[in-house]
Amino acid sequence: MSDLIMLPAASAGPFIAVIVLAIVLILVLGSCIKIVPQATAMVVERLGGYLGTWGVGVHFKMPFIDRIARKVLLKEQVVDFAPQPVITKDNVTMRIDTVVFFQITDPKLFCYGVENPIMAIENLTATTLRNIIGDLELDQTLTSRETINTKMRASLDVATDPWGIKVTRVELKNIIPPAAIQDAMEKQMKAERERREAVTRAEGEKRSTILVAEGKKESAILDAEAEKQAAILRAEAKKEAMIREAEGQALAIEKVQMATAEGIRYIKEAGADEAVLRIKSLEAFAKAADGKATKIIIPSEIQGLAGLAKAAAEVVKE
Repeated sequence: MSDLIMLPAASAGPFIAVIVLAIVLILVLGSCIKIVPQATAMVVERLGGYLGTWGVGVHFKMPFIDRIARKVLLKEQVVDFAPQPVITKDNVTMRIDTVVFFQITDPKLFCYGVENPIMAIENLTATTLRNIIGDLELDQTLTSRETINTKMRASLDVATDPWGIKVTRVELKNIIPPAAIQDAMEKQMKAERERREAVTRAEGEKRSTILVAEGKKESAILDAEAEKQAAILRAEAKKEAMIREAEGQALAIEKVQMATAEGIRYIKEAGADEAVLRIKSLEAFAKAADGKATKIIIPSEIQGLAGLAKAAAEVVKE
């Protein structure tokens, strides 16, 4: 029984060893296959020396003699440095913190060019910032951010090129002057705001006065225009009335003349002589004398008729 039990155990040993060896071989082969993702590079060393840089895709390395020295990110990266004390040209100490945007362009130089690239960029940034700010006064520092950013980017880009790093942009995040200067700046800004408010208020009042004056002027023009139109209409109405009155008088005179002519025609047709016509003239003169005139000029022709009044009366009766 003991022999029967030991035989399967003895025969299983080599089988297990084969399985373990196969597993180890699979793991080793698996470790030799590397997949490099997008925007990434791998620096490979063989026996401690630089072998090459792997880009995107599948790669194979020799087991035990090749190794991945460093995995490098090729995307643009951002690093925010702590505020650095700097002194301006007019001896004002302030604190400035910067933000640096950079991108690794050469993974080999990035791995072997400098021991700690980020620390190197930080120190280089602080040194460059002190050099630039040292040539500027306080007011220039506060108003020349774009100029400072451009100068720093150019300087850092040249200095980091041997490290396989390209500085794409540098921004001054905060400029912190001393507390006394901050108070003075706040007072100055307050005074400037009050001045602008006063100027705006004065301009508004001036504009309002101009608008009121223009409104009054426009109203006066409209009133004058209306008065002019009214005067024209009144004159035209008066003219029309005078024309109508003259036409009426002319028509009345025409009617009177027609009636007189008609009467004379009837008299002539009735055979009236010169004496009757003179008597008619005397009657017309009598009607004129009934008016309010204080002086009456009697025509010479009518004066001769005074003695014929009685005879005329008899003729009229006949």
